[in-house]
Amino acid sequence: MTAYAFWNNKGGVGKSFLSFVAATEYARAYPDTDVYVIDLCPQANISEMLLLDSELLIDTGDQMLLSSYGVIRKNFDPIHKLIGQTPRATVAGYLEARLNSPFEPIKNVSPYVCYPRDFNKKLPANLRLVCGDYLLEILSEAIRQTSQLAIPVTAWKQVLSWIKDLTAALRQRSGNRDTLFIIDCNPSFAIYTQLALAAAENLVIPFTPDDSSRRAIENIVALLYGHSMDDPKIGTYARINFAKRASDEYLDKPKLHIFVSNRVTLHRGKASRAFEAVSESIKTTLDDLHKKHRQIYTNPKEEPSERFIEIPDYHSACIVMTVKGIPLDNLRAGPHKVHGKQVQINSAPLEKYKKALTEFVSYL
Repeated sequence: MTAYAFWNNKGGVGKSFLSFVAATEYARAYPDTDVYVIDLCPQANISEMLLLDSELLIDTGDQMLLSSYGVIRKNFDPIHKLIGQTPRATVAGYLEARLNSPFEPIKNVSPYVCYPRDFNKKLPANLRLVCGDYLLEILSEAIRQTSQLAIPVTAWKQVLSWIKDLTAALRQRSGNRDTLFIIDCNPSFAIYTQLALAAAENLVIPFTPDDSSRRAIENIVALLYGHSMDDPKIGTYARINFAKRASDEYLDKPKLHIFVSNRVTLHRGKASRAFEAVSESIKTTLDDLHKKHRQIYTNPKEEPSERFIEIPDYHSACIVMTVKGIPLDNLRAGPHKVHGKQVQINSAPLEKYKKALTEFVSYL
């Protein structure tokens, strides 16, 4: 069992999209593996992508009708259908059940799992989803308060292990089949993000080559491991919160696995000078950290800069995939209708895009 959390302390870097690509492509490449996606973001973006079926979209000409989650289907909105079940067939449904019995793991987690292929026939049959749910944000305070109970003394660690318990139960559900877990996280360091990180063995950090991403990566290191790059106050306050408590209570934390430079602007096949300069700055920062704290990396013998992957910016392909629920392997060059407008995907940039994303998946 291997679990990857996709997280950055900055939004808009492509976490959900890369989670979508990782889950669908890995499931396609390894049909004997059950690939579980756990959506721990209240916006449920990856759930939307997985449950979309372009053949069922209502197209009004200039735009599509939108629900609170996204595009309305002709017959129903899959996420609202899952929310309407009893119990809620979502990650919030699972967490509600844990709140009712905080310190007793749930053995049968099947009610909280759905099969995206039931909604989107383009997806592999071995793909599973624990759907996202806006209720997650509302439940977060109750989860936090439960973790602060004085009795039992292990309350914090047990609550922080709820999603890890879920992965264990799902692994048992799969029996002798191999399993892989993709956990999509919210940018914030809220309690539900901490649950996700405590369940993961490896951390995938998507970023865009800009200074705000560099600062966000520094925040990750401070929040998760209690190490400061250059601001001693960051390290001081981080050490008295999650990082320190996790170490004191022997709560496992994920290792830094790969760094994905997403939406890179290319010029003559290479990253632009501005993007390359910021990317090099991030590489240097992480390589310097590696010299002092090798144990926080998946491969401590390899410099982090060797595990950087560049994904070129191809906005049209990304939009078509996410809006129409088309996995990478099914995406074809040519015209595509999106929101009543025709979008052209050209062969040459698509092949470069596919090659970069396929390399990214190979690191899992």
